[in-house]
Amino acid sequence: MSIAPALRPHGAEVAEWTPDGAYTLTRSIEILQCGSHDPSFIVQGPDHWLAFRTAHGPVTLLLRQRGSLHDSVVQAAAWGPGAASALEALPRLLGADDDWSDFDDPGFRATLPELARKGRYLNPGLRLPSSGRMLDTVARVVLEQKVTGLEAKRAWRYLLTRYGDTAPGAGTVAPAGLRLPPTAEQWRRIPSWDWHRAGVDAKRSSTILKAALVASGLERLASRQGESVRAGLRSVPGIGVWTVAEVVQRTHGCPDSISVGDYHLAAYVSAALTGRRTDDAGMVELLRPWAGQRQRVVRALYASGFRKQAFGPRLTPEDHRGR
Repeated sequence: MSIAPALRPHGAEVAEWTPDGAYTLTRSIEILQCGSHDPSFIVQGPDHWLAFRTAHGPVTLLLRQRGSLHDSVVQAAAWGPGAASALEALPRLLGADDDWSDFDDPGFRATLPELARKGRYLNPGLRLPSSGRMLDTVARVVLEQKVTGLEAKRAWRYLLTRYGDTAPGAGTVAPAGLRLPPTAEQWRRIPSWDWHRAGVDAKRSSTILKAALVASGLERLASRQGESVRAGLRSVPGIGVWTVAEVVQRTHGCPDSISVGDYHLAAYVSAALTGRRTDDAGMVELLRPWAGQRQRVVRALYASGFRKQAFGPRLTPEDHRGR
């Protein structure tokens, strides 16, 4: 496979993936980033730097899209022991397995609400990625349980900076601040006072520690599909339906999982579809006509640019680090 000279740095293994149809790299994989200051996912212009671990070791992965929306190629360069493994899984990571053809069928599209049709029209290159990274994703999503996004992103950044390893090539070929998420053993070694400094309460830290204890079993779920994945995740105390949905959206590119129990989602979806607000049960009922495609519908609604009116109090950050 040929790679442009600008993306053939010394010591890297390289590959490229040509999407079938429209594709937008940034919109497709941004769901894998935990905020703009995520130490494991750094964006610099067209360059997307990811650091993670594979079964063969850690890897730094550089992704860049070239060409136009409907005629492009994603170029990749990888460093570290896990380079070959990461490049082998590259198409799945980028969303190659995510098939929108049924969603885009004129007959199905005609059943969609106007905002979902608009969102898909504005973002025809959106795909749902499948990272396959179970422990990393579980830890990140658990940090988001029952807190604001600001708190979760800060905790993730603090814990990776303090306990994650330096990514292969960081400071030379890759950005200096690029970090690997902690291993299962590194998660287990985080002392209680550093969870506290990160702003993570005992319930969330306990869930992450329990997940780390069964990390090998969690990672095996990456190769499975459907209810066996959900059951495996729910077997970890502290992981419920919201966490399962948020995880499989990222690890398996699930087109149907919706985050029941989310602080904002039910109100957002119902406002977009009806102009009124409802609860989780009401949201599930509203999305019932598009069973099998509900996550795609939700992503299309967000992609439309629709924003619901804000009423009532916001969920405010709770800083208990001084207690």
